[in-house]
This record gives sequence, structure tokens and C-alpha cells, in this order.
Amino acid sequence: MSIYDFQVNSIEGNVVELSKYVGKVLLIVNTASRCSYSRQFAGLQNLYEAYQEKGLEILGFPCNQYNNKEPGSNFEIQKYCESNFRVTFPLFEKMEVRGPSAHPLFQYLTQQAPFQGYDTQISAGQWMRDFLLEKYPDLYAGDGIKWNFTKFLIDRNGHVHGRYETTKEISDLESDLKSLL
Repeated sequence: MSIYDFQVNSIEGNVVELSKYVGKVLLIVNTASRCSYSRQFAGLQNLYEAYQEKGLEILGFPCNQYNNKEPGSNFEIQKYCESNFRVTFPLFEKMEVRGPSAHPLFQYLTQQAPFQGYDTQISAGQWMRDFLLEKYPDLYAGDGIKWNFTKFLIDRNGHVHGRYETTKEISDLESDLKSLL
């Protein structure tokens, strides 16, 4: 099984077979435009502009499961991301990424790349771990997506290369990305 076995709906509601991305390097991200981590949209857009011609596709999946930071409709999300973050990479319908109603794509991604913890050597990682353990210990347990802007890097053969948690800045995964291009 690979990423190419899944289908999702575009933000406009059209079915998209992920097999359309065969041979591309993918960065799959669960997003939330009203989250404090939404600043990562700028880094994602910069990566997209820098590496799309070399075979990178960034796929954004809005999710409202974490503190209701993606409350709008698909249309509202798309317009907000375009106007506030200049997003031009593909966005998909808002979906659940964890729990019993998680989309099969995200069930697969978390099985292939289990949670390895936060880097507590950096203050953001320490803060995020402590925040989740104190406020949402159920989210911290297991391998599910912990928060908005969890990122999965997929190689050109459709296999999960790596998982990068919320606190991992976009620039910090660029060298891994470049090694796959």
C-alpha cells in the first residue's frame, strides 16, 4: 500500500485520486488558518514556489479538531488562505485527522510514521508537550495527530519518509525535502 491508494476531495468538492501525484515528492499537512501556527503557511508557500518545478507538491488538509481553529466552510477557508497567506498549493476539504472519524489517509500516515515526541531541547517543543499533557492528555497519548500543522513528507514512490510535528519549522525540514527531489 502507498499514498497513491487513497482518494480525497478537493476544497471545491471534486474527487482527487492521490495517484495523480505519482513521481512527485509530497508534503502533506493538516492545517488550520486561525491557529497561531498558521504562520507556517508562509514557509509552506515559499517551499512550494521554490521546489514545485523540481517535483514538489504540498497538499493542505484543513481540520477543525484542535481548539476550533478552522471554523469556516471550505469556500471561506480557501478564500482566507489565498488572501491572507497567498496560498497557491492545493487545499482539500476540511476533514478529521484523528480519532474514529479520521480520514483513512491520516490513519495510514500515522500508522506509517508513529509519534516520536516533541523536541524538548527547544522551548517550543517543551511548551507544546507540556500544554498537551496538561490540557489534552488524550491527544498526547498514542500515535494520532497531536495538533495543527503536523507534516508528512512522502517520497516519489508514495512512501512516508518522515513525520514532522507542529513545532518543527518549515525551514528545518527543507534539507530532508531536497534529498528526495
